[in-house]
Amino acid sequence: MTKNRSLPSASLGVVFVEAPEAMLVIDPGEDRVIDTNPAASRMLGTPRDGLRGSRPSDLFPGQLAALTVFTQAALAKGRWWTQALVPRHAEGRTLRVETEGSTLSGPSQRLLVTLIDLEERQRRQVDGEADAYMRAGLPEWQRMERIFRDIERGNQLILRAAGEGIYGVNAEGVTTFVNPAAERMLGWKASDLVGKDMHASVHHTHADGSHYPHRHCPIYAAFRDGAVHKVDDEVFWRADGTAFPVEYTSTPIRDRGQLLGAVIVFRDISQRREDEAKLKSALAEVGLLRERLEQENAYLKEEIRAARHHEGIIGASPATEATLRQVDLVAGTDATVLITGESGTGKELIARAIHEASRRSGRPLIRVNCAAIPRDLFESEFFGHAKGAFTGAIRDRIGRFELADGGTLFLDEVGEIPLDLQSKLLRVLQERVFERIGEARTRAVDVRLVAATNRDLGAEVRRGRFREDLFFRLNVFPIQVRPLRERPEDIAPIAQHFLQAAARRLRVPEPRLTEGDVRRLCRYPWPGNVRELENAIERAVILSTRGRLRLDLPETEAGLRTGPVATGVAPAARPPNENERRTRDRAEIEAALAITGGRVFGPGGAAELLGVKPTTLASRIKAHGIVRS
Repeated sequence: MTKNRSLPSASLGVVFVEAPEAMLVIDPGEDRVIDTNPAASRMLGTPRDGLRGSRPSDLFPGQLAALTVFTQAALAKGRWWTQALVPRHAEGRTLRVETEGSTLSGPSQRLLVTLIDLEERQRRQVDGEADAYMRAGLPEWQRMERIFRDIERGNQLILRAAGEGIYGVNAEGVTTFVNPAAERMLGWKASDLVGKDMHASVHHTHADGSHYPHRHCPIYAAFRDGAVHKVDDEVFWRADGTAFPVEYTSTPIRDRGQLLGAVIVFRDISQRREDEAKLKSALAEVGLLRERLEQENAYLKEEIRAARHHEGIIGASPATEATLRQVDLVAGTDATVLITGESGTGKELIARAIHEASRRSGRPLIRVNCAAIPRDLFESEFFGHAKGAFTGAIRDRIGRFELADGGTLFLDEVGEIPLDLQSKLLRVLQERVFERIGEARTRAVDVRLVAATNRDLGAEVRRGRFREDLFFRLNVFPIQVRPLRERPEDIAPIAQHFLQAAARRLRVPEPRLTEGDVRRLCRYPWPGNVRELENAIERAVILSTRGRLRLDLPETEAGLRTGPVATGVAPAARPPNENERRTRDRAEIEAALAITGGRVFGPGGAAELLGVKPTTLASRIKAHGIVRS
């Protein structure tokens, strides 16, 4: 760039004041604005008096390095320009300008700085192009019309035969032709659309009803940027005011390098969207079914593990035979069954026998241990929940009632259900419908209910701890399972069954169960019933030496039963009544808690000491009203 001749200061005068461009005279050495014209005052939003004497570096805050480079170049070359400097308006907004500097003649080095508004320059350029287009006048318009007519005439056969809708627009968005398929899909006649703004006719609104501005329209963008635009997530509006989903391609039309308009090819994808929605729904249903089957499988595996030692109800005592007759009577019906009995008597085994003998045996038996469910999770466990129903609900969950649909639901320890949830359980039993937590949809369910408890629910009703109407609903067909001490004839066969199972599981030679062992087993009262007997036999197998069992039973209880049992004769001692049993049960629990320091769960806890499940012991502690220290 050659150095220009310096401008004499005397020539600034009227030209400087009246110039439309913003001008400032600055002294780079002193970093001071000497003078400014009104245009600069208007652009920067600061009065002339406020600009005079100010520092140029304040007009370009944070740009001292760029300003220094600019002024040095202008002084060295005589004239320099840049678009890197960004002045700031008095209101705080930045201005997009081109900054030009020219040296002024005089004793000191001064610069005449001109700020040219780039946005104004761009507007003038657009207006100039529009003016040039308008000057072309009717001949240019007629030339474009001829081009579109040639397109339509040359492809008339294709346009009429095509199944897709096809129409053309010129560079103003005005429709030039419409094929028959487009007429059918849009519900407009070609004569109603040709010569009109196509966007305003069929593309003016989004699917949700919100306005679709012309400047955002991909169809019009094709003849602005010259690119092909493909869209598959919008709608066109019919003449009757209804919308339909479309996919379309807008292809620009050129003539001698000039963009004249676009041709749009579109198709109605309503059927595809409907098919996609059906497929999505089907996949969601498959996902739910898969989740349900996975959960059912998990529950079935759990039940199989829980029943690995119980291959059938063992025993030939009158009490056992009476129970089996009751099972045969009720299994063929859908009646609700309430199984009562002490902990460890095999209530779950009776429930499984009822299910297996019923018409529902092909569907799962879903077991719920009501004593093991935290209070705040009861409703979710029973009925399930929707995703987001509460904190931690990160996905939909199927409840136990829904899993048991068509099968049997076994509610173990039913007396532990909170009082406020009992009404919801009663509603499901009466109306056979429920709702998941966080979901308004009502679901129907076909479930056969079997409940079990070691509590006296009648007494619980009298104490106000159990709903009377729910008790009557559950107690349709009661089955009482007798404790092991009341059916001594069953002790020997059950012990032999456990002995064989334990030997197989522990992979040791099967020890022999002698007549003396049987007598000793029958003398013991078995407060833990069959479960305690199983644990005692397994412990005896572990301790056995040379094929002989070593039974480890509390000898203090030995005197409670006397008399031969191997022959099937009942012991001479009178069985304890209910009050005696409860008193002894409470004393045993309190003694175990005293030994373990009040600890119920874990190794060395009271539950392990008594040979019962921790959850069962916890419910018995609660039933007796025992306060742990």
